[in-house]
Amino acid sequence: MANEENLKPLSQRTKSEQRQIATQGGIASGEARRRKRDLKYIMEILLETDAKGMDGVTNAQAIALKQLEKALKGDSKSFEIVRDTAGQKPIDRLEVATIEDTTRQEMEAYFGRQRTDQKPAKE
Repeated sequence: MANEENLKPLSQRTKSEQRQIATQGGIASGEARRRKRDLKYIMEILLETDAKGMDGVTNAQAIALKQLEKALKGDSKSFEIVRDTAGQKPIDRLEVATIEDTTRQEMEAYFGRQRTDQKPAKE
């Protein structure tokens, strides 16, 4: 467990210390990427393997069938998974209005006051 008093920012370390820390980080990153790649490869193989007790059906197909069954029973999360996997996921859109798109009346209504471009008359 790190003690904050022992922590030293990289800017206060020598170039050789910075290089050594960066090297260690690169090695750890490479190992993590290899583990993820291997896990993905194994999962792809398992999904394409025949499902137990179901001739001619892969594990991926069996999983999809179970998700569909859960969705038909009313599970909304399963419905979303089935819909998204089928390529029917709705697109999330966010509309942003710019100042040019906003009319003076809309701005006045939003801010609750009238703005005038004229300077107040001197009395």
